[in-house]
Amino acid sequence: MAEVGATGPRLFRPLTIRGVTLKNRLVISPMCQHEARDGLAQDFHLVHYGKFVLGGAALVLTENTAVLSYSLVGIDDLGIWSDDHIPGLRRIADFAHAHGGLFGIQLAHSGRKAFCEPLWKGGDALSLETLAESGVAWRRVGPSPIAAGRLWSVPEELSREEIHAITLAFADAARRADAARADVVELHFGHGYLAASFLSPLANRRSDEYGGSRENRMRFAIETARAVRAAWPATKPLFARLSCVDGAEDSWGLEDSVVLAGALRDEGVDVIDCSSGGLTEETRVGNLARGLGFQVPFAEEIRARTGVLTQAVGIILTPGQAEEIVAGGQADLVALGREALRTPYWPLEAARALGDPDDFGLWPIQHRDWLQRRQRVLNRLRAEGALQEKERTP
Repeated sequence: MAEVGATGPRLFRPLTIRGVTLKNRLVISPMCQHEARDGLAQDFHLVHYGKFVLGGAALVLTENTAVLSYSLVGIDDLGIWSDDHIPGLRRIADFAHAHGGLFGIQLAHSGRKAFCEPLWKGGDALSLETLAESGVAWRRVGPSPIAAGRLWSVPEELSREEIHAITLAFADAARRADAARADVVELHFGHGYLAASFLSPLANRRSDEYGGSRENRMRFAIETARAVRAAWPATKPLFARLSCVDGAEDSWGLEDSVVLAGALRDEGVDVIDCSSGGLTEETRVGNLARGLGFQVPFAEEIRARTGVLTQAVGIILTPGQAEEIVAGGQADLVALGREALRTPYWPLEAARALGDPDDFGLWPIQHRDWLQRRQRVLNRLRAEGALQEKERTP
């Protein structure tokens, strides 16, 4: 696939991070699909992620992929706690590489928010009775025995030894991601999962070196990033997703995230993926009102104050909006989630909307000629007045 040159839209200018070059600034955000079996990727995942690769995104990230068997968000989510998970993930990476894209794996430990229903069933925590009947070896763990909300059971408080073991599990997962030929790994430190619960003074009431001060509450995230960076090739980028504001009053806020982002940068994290919310099932902070690009200011603030690359996400709908974010220096990358589900070819349509001079030139070669031929016919019909917009399929 061709690249738009340096004079084109900033959204379509390449970005090199370490030894990896993204062909544009568009990333597919992690989205749980609840279609794995024992953590293993299925044909569904190849098609699901593959369509975004063909759609022109530079980088496609997996849903949160569990580093331990008991750390799944949902029973049927992806895992990377075993070498058995490598072939299925490698199959997707190989497809991405064969079609001009990059593949990334988001490493996650759900902590006290382990094991919920699929979103289409409500997404609520699975009850203890349901978990017992499921036969899975489940645990909910956290920094302190404080439940994530009214539907969640009280988690087990982790010992120091268990904390260290989880950090090592992240590092082992990074090695497996490399074996799966992933180009990027992202650490999920947001949305109320394990690392985020350590960060929050509401969820973390420990009195040892992992609790109390902000520095102590950041320790698990910092140690995990350090271990993963050591295990992950120096030539490959490391991302970290933060809930820049975690969604609860008197908890973790943007100023805290600026400090953490700087510390993660110093440990070798290359990109901060700026999300928000999720500490509990109730969002109680007024500044989390959802609107167009509502999380972009977080990416802009962290980028300006730390110098680290940032990724913006959250109700980014139009090519013009995405271009303005990158061209205006608010973020270096734009991540699409639900909008990409609606329109998997959004990046390629965006290139056309922003003035790609070679109409359909960025599209997969298997599609390009068909579309260019059809466009010539449509242009002729339009010139003849034989094509009315209302007659076209939306």
